[in-house]
Amino acid sequence: MTSFADKDTVEYYNKNARKYYDSTVNIDLESLYSPFLELIPPSGRILDAGCGSGRDSLYFMKKGYDVVAIDASEELVGFASTLLGNAVLNMSFQEVEFIEEFDGIWACGSLLHVPKNEIKKVISRLSRALRRCGIIYASFKYGSGERLQEGRVFNDYDEDSLASLIKHNLSLETVRMWKTEDVRADRKGEYWLNVLIKKS
Repeated sequence: MTSFADKDTVEYYNKNARKYYDSTVNIDLESLYSPFLELIPPSGRILDAGCGSGRDSLYFMKKGYDVVAIDASEELVGFASTLLGNAVLNMSFQEVEFIEEFDGIWACGSLLHVPKNEIKKVISRLSRALRRCGIIYASFKYGSGERLQEGRVFNDYDEDSLASLIKHNLSLETVRMWKTEDVRADRKGEYWLNVLIKKS
């Protein structure tokens, strides 16, 4: 199996932070927030894992949730911190050391950049960060295999491969898995696989 270095992906986002921020900060993901927040207690604590522009963290904060946002790109951390008016942590998934601190973890379009040879360990770290009965939302490009695109690592999943990945962590169970089309006008015909996972 081919593996790619995370640092190349981070460097891509550092170099393209302004463009990425401008193109993603106003995307409406209300249809994805709702099923996640239905499973999170009011005023619950959420980890936005790979927060990018900070768009989702801002939404959760406005809804009264206690949000901790992290991103591996130093440049995106700067943009997101300004948007939120709060410090965003410059941290990769592999550096997550939280223990049972969160009711929910939001990983929207971020775990897809974790190399396949590291994804099981990363999911274990996220699982440890969850409180009992906590929820993880994650989304991946729909497909299969590991690929390099514009210097970024992408790991695509379909229903079977994602279900198999989740089963490796005995403390987690799939609540719901569903496919959606990209909401961006220039990305019609591109699909995402969304999943809600519960810590049992």
